[in-house]
Amino acid sequence: MILAIESASTDPSLALADTDGATLAHDAWSAASGQGRELLPRVLLLLEREGRTLREVQAVAIGLGPGSFTGLRAGMSMAKGLALGFGIPIVGIPSLVAWLDAEPKARAALARAGAREGYLLERGRDAPRVVDGGWISGNEGSGSIVVPTELAEALGLRATVSPSRAAASVARLAAHRLREASSGDPVATMEPIYLRPPRGLAATPSGVPAWR
Repeated sequence: MILAIESASTDPSLALADTDGATLAHDAWSAASGQGRELLPRVLLLLEREGRTLREVQAVAIGLGPGSFTGLRAGMSMAKGLALGFGIPIVGIPSLVAWLDAEPKARAALARAGAREGYLLERGRDAPRVVDGGWISGNEGSGSIVVPTELAEALGLRATVSPSRAAASVARLAAHRLREASSGDPVATMEPIYLRPPRGLAATPSGVPAWR
């Protein structure tokens, strides 16, 4: 069984899936702040609801971002702790890729990058970019955008869908990766995706970690 965690926004989600990626159970919620504190209690509740235990988890899949700094660090810390504690593989999946996978009719995915900016990944593009909130509001175009509820409200966006089903896609994409490489990703070097440093932190000498 795969446990998937997607915590790159204020609409986090969790999923349990078979090793082939088929969804067994799912949970999602909205939290304006402190969503990281809810992750472990909700994981345990989801497992209990399905009559499962943490010891049955064979791999952990985690959304890598970009998105909420606090949410990403909380999700990553828990995923790494489970992988190390139980000696199981961990697989990182770019969050915006999973958001678009979960909503195949959406034309783009948008995560918060600051007070008035967002990380935008348009379908068919290889990487996201940072865009201004004013630009987003003026270029909604046709088709929906996957965007957290609070960000959609803050920017006044209309044709939107929440990334509440993203964890199931994180699990499905991770299952595909595990079929190709059963060892998963290196726990020690796995980090969230940042297109730029979080506020108050300087870039490393080699520059901001790139999309990968």
